[in-house]
Amino acid sequence: MTHQSAQPTARPAPCVLFVCVHNAGRSQMAAGWVRHLSGGAVEVRSAGSMPAERINPVAVEAMAEVGVDIRAEQPKVLTPEAVQASDVVVTMGCGDACPFYPGTRYEDWQLDDPAGQGIEAVRPIRDEIRTRVLALLDELGVSPVGTAAGTA
Repeated sequence: MTHQSAQPTARPAPCVLFVCVHNAGRSQMAAGWVRHLSGGAVEVRSAGSMPAERINPVAVEAMAEVGVDIRAEQPKVLTPEAVQASDVVVTMGCGDACPFYPGTRYEDWQLDDPAGQGIEAVRPIRDEIRTRVLALLDELGVSPVGTAAGTA
């Protein structure tokens, strides 16, 4: 294998943007997982095409159960600049609201919307997002940290 571990210049951290309609549930949980599992090795943003007033409290509760605190997060509006600055844009049911830029990698994750759902319905969504985030980190060449702590 001719893989070099030391690079003359530090490679910038990959940037991932998670987008859903309200930026209150799925995209916030995904961003929380990336921050938690990447240990800061990935720059992460989330936004919504029509942001809600506040983050979904059941999403906050579900993430808190596994030791990921997203209480301080606020829904943010999707901007073309955020998309352009991202290496990977993951959409979660934002329809056609997400602007397209050549050279940016796009993924669409089909996930149930936790809006209006109880904790029993949100837990499987949270866990599915974690599984997808781990796969995304692997594709980005980022080794996850803390994967054995507190999660199934």
